[in-house]
Amino acid sequence: MTDMYTQLVSRGPGRDIARKLGLPQPVVLRRYLPDQPLITGPVLVQGAGSGADELAATLLSWNLDVRRHAVPKEKLGAIILVLDELGRPEDLARPVLTAATSLRDLAPNSRVITVSRTAADTADPAVAAARQGVDGLLRSLAKELRAGATGNGILLAGGVRTTSPSTLGALRFFLSGRSAFVDGQFLTVSSAEGQLPAHAGKPLAGKVAVVTGAARGIGAAIARTLYRDGATLVVVDIPAAGDHLAAVANEVRGTALQLDISRTDAGQRIIDHAVERHGRLDIVIHNAGITRDKLLANMDEGRWNSVIAVNIAAQLRINEALLASGHFRSSPRIVSVASTSGIAGNRGQTNYAASKGGVMGMVRATAPLIGTHGGSINAVAPGFIETEMTAKIPFAVREVARRLNSLQQGGQPGDVAEAIAFLASDAAGGISGEVLRVCGQNLVGA
Repeated sequence: MTDMYTQLVSRGPGRDIARKLGLPQPVVLRRYLPDQPLITGPVLVQGAGSGADELAATLLSWNLDVRRHAVPKEKLGAIILVLDELGRPEDLARPVLTAATSLRDLAPNSRVITVSRTAADTADPAVAAARQGVDGLLRSLAKELRAGATGNGILLAGGVRTTSPSTLGALRFFLSGRSAFVDGQFLTVSSAEGQLPAHAGKPLAGKVAVVTGAARGIGAAIARTLYRDGATLVVVDIPAAGDHLAAVANEVRGTALQLDISRTDAGQRIIDHAVERHGRLDIVIHNAGITRDKLLANMDEGRWNSVIAVNIAAQLRINEALLASGHFRSSPRIVSVASTSGIAGNRGQTNYAASKGGVMGMVRATAPLIGTHGGSINAVAPGFIETEMTAKIPFAVREVARRLNSLQQGGQPGDVAEAIAFLASDAAGGISGEVLRVCGQNLVGA
């Protein structure tokens, strides 16, 4: 669904009128296209210490235009603030305020990225305070950025280095157009696992991926994006969606499996189909989900149970089958679609929010289990995404919902798909148990 308002006020007379009237001024976001530059304009790397030096040297090897010191009035594509050696809250002042002098030089659709360490890894109150301070700093700064610019953070756990594979993978994701609708978020790199792809344009080459709920909407976008990135697809949906599913399967040159995922044997059927048709199984994307909205006072057992059965109980059973299978052992990846409703709640969606909150709990608890096989599991939590479902929301309510984020617009199904494709790649192998919001930094919730 097209957001005509954003198209109108992003240029020319419409932009001038919106400015004069004090109306929201969203801009058309820079989204990923194959063969486009990772970032346009110089990248300013701020921070002292070996971590900043090593990261700057790596970015130079990517043929980026790297600066260690700002050039006044030079338009910047990104600012990377390396804060991995913080010892006290007072240590924030110098690097942060130095970077602040360059904020007005950020180009449209630019990036601000912090690289710091997790507060949970230290028992020193001063160190923990400094590290946790980066959280509030980054989320607040992201709300100050304009013209499609975003701010996100990378957290390093334990002894993970600033140049570990998944640190660089997360950095590449946040710099690129793949993260256009990800704003004010953090990803924790918990281990030195992972591997950057030999071909940046085909990070999933040689992988076999299953996508549930793939007949339309976000599921179809996920299938298309994984196919673009080199994966072989198995697309899954209920028999009633068979015609749409077949069309998606043909488009991505994959195979279709008509299946109700709430069946007790769904996991084994998925494994058997992937192995029999494609010889292996590497990635499973849990996208299938339903809504049966009612105020809790009016909720009946059928609505409650059906949402729990499809949205979380089915995923748990499928994951049990996957983890028990000898065919899901080669750096396996699972990515589940959660929702910001499971974080902040939503009126009339107690059943849906419970199921999506359950997805996030499942992901965190499953991370160490799949980690024994060198694998990872993560979730993506979309906010307001332009789909057939949101198109049915009454106009006034829809317009308000679109603007309630730092980017002042709704996301696209492809934005969710891009985040999933990254988390499904080996470049994210050191990231597990995480929930990444794709919501433009929605102003409601954590």
